[in-house]
This record gives sequence, C-alpha cells and structure tokens, in this order.
Amino acid sequence: MGIQGMELFAIGVVIILFMAVLKQFGILEPMSSFEDSSDSDLELSTVRHQPEGLDQLQAQTKFTRKELQSLYRGFKNECPSGLVDEETFKSIYSQFFPQGDATTYAHFLFNAFDMDRNGSIRFEDFVIGLSVLLRGSVTEKLNWAFNLYDINKDGYITKEEMLAIMKSIYDMMGRYTYPCVRDEAPSEHVDKFFQKMDRNRDGVVTIEEFIETCQKDENIMNSMQLFENVI
Repeated sequence: MGIQGMELFAIGVVIILFMAVLKQFGILEPMSSFEDSSDSDLELSTVRHQPEGLDQLQAQTKFTRKELQSLYRGFKNECPSGLVDEETFKSIYSQFFPQGDATTYAHFLFNAFDMDRNGSIRFEDFVIGLSVLLRGSVTEKLNWAFNLYDINKDGYITKEEMLAIMKSIYDMMGRYTYPCVRDEAPSEHVDKFFQKMDRNRDGVVTIEEFIETCQKDENIMNSMQLFENVI
C-alpha cells in the first residue's frame, strides 16, 4: 500500500474497523427487534455506570430514540458493567488483525473515545463518538480525526505523534500490507503528510491547517461520506 493509500487508510480505518467491531459483537442489531421497554430510560440497577438519560443523549447525538435503544441494548449485553476498559478494547481489535499487532493503534483509538480520560469508555462516550463518525459533518469528523492524531491533546500534531500513529497502522496491518513495507516507509509517509499539512512550516500541524488541507483533498472528502448510512 503506497503513501497516498496509507493516508486514506489512516483517515478511514476508524469507521471501518469500528463498524466491524459493532457487528461482530451484536451491537448493531436490527432496530425492529427492539420495542420501547424499561431499557428506554437507559438505566440498569446492576451496572457500575448508569448512562445519561435517553432524551439527553438524543439531544447530544444525531441518533433517533430507537437507534439509541438498539445501541444501548447491544452495549449492555457485551458490557454489563456499563464500561469498556482498554484491555477489552485491545482484545476486540486484535481479533481483526491476527497477522499483525493492533495493540498500539487500539490504544490511540481508545484514548480518542475516552473523552474524560478516566481509563474507560462509557456508553455516552461510545454513542457521541459514533454519532460524529457516522452522522457528523465533515468538519466534525475531521476534528475527531485530529484528536486521534494529537496524542498528548495539546492542540498540535507533531512529527513524533504522526510517526507513532503511522507505525501503529503498519504494525496492525502486518503482512497483509502489500507490497512489503520498508522500514523507512512510516517516516516517508510522515514527511509527505507534513509537506501537505504544515502550511507555515513551523514543524507542527494545527487543527486549522489539518481541516483546510483535508477539505481540499477530493479523496479524503470522498472517504468521509462512505459510512453515513450504515445504521
């Protein structure tokens, strides 16, 4: 996979893999199989974390009431505690890349979903992030992607951060990557990324530079539209 292909993969892999995980674990079950019930208020007496009310989550996301009920039913079935920790998240992703090592990429992705940085993903984190990825505007999706790449959350993407992300993607793909990846390939990708994104050549990429450049790239814009109607 060439440099341009890896750049598009880095943008789109979040949505592709996350939808695969949802389907694999039964979280995206048919909406018609769920009727209004006691689950609709999104409360459980035995969970460690009780999510916000349905009306509040509907206001915060672009999901309907029935979609939220369906998502919550699947989340509750797979995560009875109401929380997903990082090790569980990593084990899920590892199943999709048996020939590679998805651990580091899963760590970065987990941190992007863990909005309050407490080491676990709540249902609220889950649906708010999913709403952005599937129903958000282009700007919202790009903001989410920027947050993924901005590892230390200081508002800038450095070459070191982008290199860590790219190495984790190559590690995750393992020997599925074709042609075979040279050791210097991640660094070459980062250099090209910064040539395109770092408009003022100050060595970092800001959110403004990131969004402006992506919005002018037809391939990236097309990738943003691929999964809008998945659920």
